[in-house]
Amino acid sequence: MKKLIAILDDEPDILNLVSINLERSGFETAKFEIADELSKFLEKKIPDLIILDLMLPDADGFDVCKDLKKDERFASIPIIMLTAKGDETDRILGLEFGADDYVVKPFSPRELVARVKAVLRRGKVKEEAKKIIEIGRNLRIDLQKYEVYLNDKKLNLTSTEFKIIKLLATRKGWVYSRNQILDHLWGNDKIVVDRTVDVHIRNLRTKLGPAGKYIKNIRSIGYKIEE
Repeated sequence: MKKLIAILDDEPDILNLVSINLERSGFETAKFEIADELSKFLEKKIPDLIILDLMLPDADGFDVCKDLKKDERFASIPIIMLTAKGDETDRILGLEFGADDYVVKPFSPRELVARVKAVLRRGKVKEEAKKIIEIGRNLRIDLQKYEVYLNDKKLNLTSTEFKIIKLLATRKGWVYSRNQILDHLWGNDKIVVDRTVDVHIRNLRTKLGPAGKYIKNIRSIGYKIEE
């Protein structure tokens, strides 16, 4: 599957130049001229990386970067700042706000593509390091081995129970509705009611014992994991 790169820049020529070169290198792109358009897009789809201009007609690029990094839904998206602001202070500020790289205009399209690939490679290495999720002091989830341990003792979970705890644990604190959990488990093939989730959660909590307290029920909405 092609990696999706979102590009936010108010200059159409720059947008097209960046988009064309990325697509030639095998990426899919989504182009936006104002921050509000990108914001609406992010509510529907999460790109693999964002290329962000700093001087925008409806927002300050630094603020856009800072807001994205503060939002748990988007914090893990790598950001490359692409801007005419080349001062050292601006570069440092961009990196402090969470940008993964900083490219100054005018720029080489080939170099920008190379930087995109490098940032994505670094992100992949970070993801590999996240194969183990720890919750509290006693619960460990091994995403690679599909195993869950309580106080170093392996738990006997069903595949459905593991998928549920993996979904919740991967984004701690994020509330998933029952329908979202059902979609994750069975997609369009689901022929079960949302209360089925409650049954699986109840069984999962029982197997987790004292660690079952980490799974929180959000009344009338769904579930989340919180330490």
